[in-house]
Amino acid sequence: MSATTPDELVLRALPPARGQGFAATWWGRSWLKALEDTALDGGRLRQGRRHARAGAVGAVSVRPGRLTAVVRGRDGVGHRADVLLRQLTAAEWDRFLHTVAGEGGHIAALLDREMSPQLVADAEAAGVDLLPGIGDLEPECECGEWDHCAHTAALSYQVARLLDADPFLLLLLRGRGERELTEEVQRRSAAGAAPAGAAGPPPGVPAAEAFARWAAGPVPLPAPPPAVPEPGAGPALGGGVPPADGLDVEALAFLVAGTAARCARLLAAALGPGHAEAAVPAPLGLWEDAVRLAAHAPEPRVAARLARGCGRSPVEMEVAVRAWRFGGRAALAVLDAPPATVPAGALDLLASAWAGEDTRPVLRGGGGRWTVVGAGVQVRCDAEGRWWPFRKERGRWWPAGPAETDPAAALNAALGGGDGDRTGTEGGFPGASRRQARFSNTG
Repeated sequence: MSATTPDELVLRALPPARGQGFAATWWGRSWLKALEDTALDGGRLRQGRRHARAGAVGAVSVRPGRLTAVVRGRDGVGHRADVLLRQLTAAEWDRFLHTVAGEGGHIAALLDREMSPQLVADAEAAGVDLLPGIGDLEPECECGEWDHCAHTAALSYQVARLLDADPFLLLLLRGRGERELTEEVQRRSAAGAAPAGAAGPPPGVPAAEAFARWAAGPVPLPAPPPAVPEPGAGPALGGGVPPADGLDVEALAFLVAGTAARCARLLAAALGPGHAEAAVPAPLGLWEDAVRLAAHAPEPRVAARLARGCGRSPVEMEVAVRAWRFGGRAALAVLDAPPATVPAGALDLLASAWAGEDTRPVLRGGGGRWTVVGAGVQVRCDAEGRWWPFRKERGRWWPAGPAETDPAAALNAALGGGDGDRTGTEGGFPGASRRQARFSNTG
């Protein structure tokens, strides 16, 4: 430690970490997950890891709401990098300290430089988020990039090593230093152990009164909001005021308009019948959400930018967008990987798809993917037993239509229409919509 004040710690630069991981503790790994879930450009993260491993991060200043360090690139030029994290409000600190004071093991673990998972869980139950989540680590850097750059990524990776050694640094970032925290916890613990007869908390609601309120009936809910027939076109972001450095106004307008359209769809679904009983869908991953956005992108450069943020090429994004338009996240999953197991009955269905037909495809494959020999087309089966058509174009397998319940119908969709580098029958096989295919499981 190089210097310290009540509101700031300045920690000496760490030596290179070649061959070592950046986080050995669960809270250190949670910190890195927040960074990696937030950053759009995987290439910048990889550069940041290399800088941090090489010891390019200087002394780190830790103070409420902000981390600061000078990070030197491969050219030796140093840039001041900052990472911001929201401080807890006074009310949040009050709830957190009440939780810690009520459980002596929490503060004892912190003093031993350990962060108990139960402490984090108890804090969350009190409405206090200690660990950062997606979008919580905000970057600022002299290099001018608006997203996490190699410099802020390097700082964040270095801080994961520091948090491993001292989880109190996270609490300082949230607004309170170690000494202030321990003194306040001791004060509250002493107050909680006051002898009988001392002034206690104010009285609660008598049970009879609470029961009477319940017996009167529940408070009626307000009427639901009206459905939105069509989302707005987005705000006018010109306004005559030049944007801040690094702010892409067109990208912001695109995100705002896309969010408005998505909110309109979610509201319509929420107002529809049976919504309360419907299962909540799993949240989209970073790649899924990027593809969803690119599927509505008005310009190729938007899709290309989203692809770069995920470490993918423009062509990979183009293929993924086509899959998304045919079947959303289910089609994207089939594009990325076959199912772990092919559903029971799928092979029987495939074997009987062209029974009785004179012209039958010769299929080769397995593991959820079967290719027609000499035709440049393919069908894939997902974990739900649905069949997806694919066509060889420009040296890649491209989605060729939505899912079908019958492999023959899916194969017919792959053969019918569109340009590609395939050879063989055009327009499908006779009887493709009916149900013995000759096929081999030779991979």
